[in-house]
Amino acid sequence: MLGKMFNLFGGKGAREGVTTTVAVKGNRKASLNDTTGQIIDLSEEKVYDLDMKKKSYKVTTFAELRRQMEEARAKAAEEAKKEEPSKPAEPAAKSDKQEKQVEVDFDIKNTGQKKSINGFDAHEAIATITVREKGKTLEQGGGMVMTSDMWLAPPVKEMKEIAEFDMKYAEKLYGPVYGGVSAEQMATVMAMYPMVKDAVAKMNAEGTRLEGTPVMTVTTMDAVKSEEQMAAEAKQSTDTSAQKAPTSVGGLLGGFAKRAAAKKSGGADDTKNKARATLMTTTTEVLKVVTNVSADDVAVPPGSRKRNNPVPLVIGHRHHG
Repeated sequence: MLGKMFNLFGGKGAREGVTTTVAVKGNRKASLNDTTGQIIDLSEEKVYDLDMKKKSYKVTTFAELRRQMEEARAKAAEEAKKEEPSKPAEPAAKSDKQEKQVEVDFDIKNTGQKKSINGFDAHEAIATITVREKGKTLEQGGGMVMTSDMWLAPPVKEMKEIAEFDMKYAEKLYGPVYGGVSAEQMATVMAMYPMVKDAVAKMNAEGTRLEGTPVMTVTTMDAVKSEEQMAAEAKQSTDTSAQKAPTSVGGLLGGFAKRAAAKKSGGADDTKNKARATLMTTTTEVLKVVTNVSADDVAVPPGSRKRNNPVPLVIGHRHHG
């Protein structure tokens, strides 16, 4: 499901990377690449989605975007339910209560590593957010781990202006819980993995402790299954194996070979790997910063015509995962 979602929003660029020019002037921000673009106007509360090749654009209001995100989140939650193994139904009130009982751990570490990135002298800091069930360890109750490997340059004023604009946009659109990926993507991810919201909110709050401007950030989100989930899966696997028990020596040897191959490649029979799965990895890199931004840089390109057919929203910055 996550793969389909990122293909929808990013296509080939989400897999291989996109180089985007981002400009901010006043209450407008433009993010443009060779094929697509997006202009956000905080005053108008509108988003202009551009097709650079066809020289056309579509306008969507913030209110329409909120509605679309709610619909996407509801649909993703419904699809996620279908993917879950069948289990006895629990009262809704109890389920909701359990979902909210989580604790968030935060750790930040300066590694002491330094290197030059695109002309910026940067040092490395790694921030780790762990969201787990209250009163249990991550291994016992399962949860979510988000790691941000950041290379920080001395403060860059212009990058701070872009970050502040993005925060205003996120707050206006859906609340201050986003970072690293677009609000539209996060709405879908959080529908399937509610703990992501707590992790990102904590990361944004604690991020103020970091000194410098991130010029390269690699963010990884991992889901960790609980002991109960692992035991249930092991039982289900045992039951399935019993039903498919080999009736010949050849069948028995074939089963051994299959499991050995899976372990060698870190496949399904590797219990340690099964307990933890990476949901997504994103990389954002700053290539260069300039200061001569004009009103034309954040305006709809001349000659572009307005259209009514929908287009996917694009991701700002150079971003791949």
